[in-house]
Amino acid sequence: MDMRPDPFVPPAPLPRTAPPGRLEIIRTILRNPLELWGEPSYTLPWIQTRFFRERTLIVNDPGLIRHVLVDNAVNYRMSDIRQLILRPILRDGLLTAEGDVWKRSRKAVAPVFTPRHANGFAGQMLRQSEDYARKYESAASGEGKVFEIAADMTELTFAILADTLFSGEIVTSSDSFADDVNALLHRMGRVDPMDLLRAPSWVPRVTRIGGQKVLDKFRSIVRQTMDARLARMQADRASTPDDFLTLLLDQAATGGLTDEEIEDNILTFIGAGHETTARALAWTLYCVANTPHIREAMEEEIDRVLSQDAEPVKWLDLMPYTRAAFEEALRLYPPAPSINRAAIADDRWTDAKGETVEIEAGVTVLIMPWTLHRHELYWDKPRAYVPERFLPENRGKIGRFQFLPFGAGPRVCIGATFALQEAVIALAVLMHRFRFDMTEQTKPWPVQKLTTQPQNGLPMRVTPRSFPKLA
Repeated sequence: MDMRPDPFVPPAPLPRTAPPGRLEIIRTILRNPLELWGEPSYTLPWIQTRFFRERTLIVNDPGLIRHVLVDNAVNYRMSDIRQLILRPILRDGLLTAEGDVWKRSRKAVAPVFTPRHANGFAGQMLRQSEDYARKYESAASGEGKVFEIAADMTELTFAILADTLFSGEIVTSSDSFADDVNALLHRMGRVDPMDLLRAPSWVPRVTRIGGQKVLDKFRSIVRQTMDARLARMQADRASTPDDFLTLLLDQAATGGLTDEEIEDNILTFIGAGHETTARALAWTLYCVANTPHIREAMEEEIDRVLSQDAEPVKWLDLMPYTRAAFEEALRLYPPAPSINRAAIADDRWTDAKGETVEIEAGVTVLIMPWTLHRHELYWDKPRAYVPERFLPENRGKIGRFQFLPFGAGPRVCIGATFALQEAVIALAVLMHRFRFDMTEQTKPWPVQKLTTQPQNGLPMRVTPRSFPKLA
């Protein structure tokens, strides 16, 4: 008899059982796009529909996803709505650039994320995680103390990003950084009615007016950071850190990137490079708090590996259960819940059963990790938190294009391995020292604001574990 408890089913919108009207579509998109999707999005391999008179193909079939993102990726550009939302923020950063500009940016950034940097990154990730843990050590004792974990994970991952990619030389104070990121995404990172109507970018977006001040603040941070590093490079190049920031600024001298493109890429990494990991870390701690047997398995694994004094760069491989817990949170709450493309020319794809999908030029293609990761055709107990599905002995059952937290194809997230390593190190440090538990106020609801965020935050009680901690 299987004595394991029933798996935890974390909160999420239930599939709609009837199509919404046009007004309800607008209201839902403005409130929370995750609440828009109906049963067919969770049960069918693809759906052809019209969305505000726009032809749309919603894709869940892993083979068709591979066709769009990899095999014939050259035929699919970024969709108009995605660019109308992101380009005002990131301009020609790596997430929004296309064509030759994107190729130059990708080539410029790639050397930072090569394996030879992993060792150094791991040490910095460990140091920043340990430094941040002191916040809980100084405040959590006895019965513990309630902290806003969603905001805390934003602060922690920003500290890691600042240290690893910018050598701690971002010209800003992190005191209000989490609030600034939330304000930026709340105001600038959501669909406006003018986007749905395909209004030109110069038409004001009322929902984003309040975000311009925060965006200007981020742009100012970037310019000050660039100026300070350039001054250091000119004064004493030999002592200048050989990091992401220096690498990008060197591109200006060689003509690889323009000054504007450098600024856009720095903003992309400062504003978004840590955000996805932060959200997934918070959701992981929440899910683990609701599954005691999973938490105990993670604690046993973490305690054992840390007692062996293994180098942090090895933790990702030595902690498969901790990694699986994080990846299962990525599945249920993908930080980037949608991937949007538009067909440039007519295309077609045929599945193994001989069914053909015709994709006309101009059709918007929606690949939705949110629905794909919860799809009844591809997952057992799709709405439940079951980390065991990502353990090494089970991973072979998960298709490459069935699980897309970092995308796929030429535009796959360049920092995917960085994020996984960062997450396992952070979880190991925090869960070795503390337990994170629910409170009466811990009632998160997933909301899409570029990333999948817990509405109203994620308050949790943090209590030190009852044994001597690492030095």
